[in-house]
Amino acid sequence: MVKKIVIASKNPIKVDAVRNGFERLFPDDTHQFVCVSVRSDVTDQPLSDQVARIGASNRAQNAREAMPDADFWVGVEGGCDYLGTAMIGFAWIVVLSGTMQGSSRTAHFQLPPAVQALVESGLELGEADDRIFGKTNSKQKTGAVGLLTGDILTRASFYEQAVILALIPFKNPTLYG
Repeated sequence: MVKKIVIASKNPIKVDAVRNGFERLFPDDTHQFVCVSVRSDVTDQPLSDQVARIGASNRAQNAREAMPDADFWVGVEGGCDYLGTAMIGFAWIVVLSGTMQGSSRTAHFQLPPAVQALVESGLELGEADDRIFGKTNSKQKTGAVGLLTGDILTRASFYEQAVILALIPFKNPTLYG
């Protein structure tokens, strides 16, 4: 049986993370991935853990409304917040099915002060990264985490672990049903 997964993004990084997460956790299933652009109903650059989580949830719900004929809907929302005075980057993943929900957050990492200053001035993290690192459209490539780790971690690999963790209830439905 083919499982249809609607990814609430057309960003290739988010798509790869969701695809890899599903395929790793459910290797015996056949998956059909469909991408749809939907609203997060939060600011373009969420500046708190809570706002980013709400954005991921809204994306998953809006994807379900846009394409109700699916088995899963997945929202991914990157965000920034503060740990003391330092700004951190992370993302939330929310997965919905007809009857269950799973969610997880990535680890976080500290952003450089120059990037933090640009985000605080109103830029999205990806645009701030592009200015500081002299890149173009880095948020659809390796992202801030890739730029800062020399691609040892990329945005896709960073998000993939959180996708897998968000899928735990679906892997163990009798424990979460």
